[in-house]
Amino acid sequence: MKYKDFQNCGLKRALDMISGKWTPPILYFLFINQDMRFNDLWRSIPRVSKKVLSTHLKQLEDVGLISKREVDSFPIEVYYSLSEKGKLLGNILSDLDDFGSS
Repeated sequence: MKYKDFQNCGLKRALDMISGKWTPPILYFLFINQDMRFNDLWRSIPRVSKKVLSTHLKQLEDVGLISKREVDSFPIEVYYSLSEKGKLLGNILSDLDDFGSS
């Protein structure tokens, strides 16, 4: 396989979706809690700034791994959860956890 073929393969696209310093903890907490408000997610991940978290959440939403839901109240409540596509990562991430723990 040539490098240009790798650029278009599914493995590279999948790894690009879940790579990044803050993506694994975001996915971890959404897998455990299923539905989290922005501030609760921010408090769960030490040392991440609100701006960086917001950027990562937007990127994960753009690739279809998470869903954003706004509740019309004052102030507006924003909830994040895994999308159906994101839920498919559950077994994969569990296998990676097993691999990393061995």
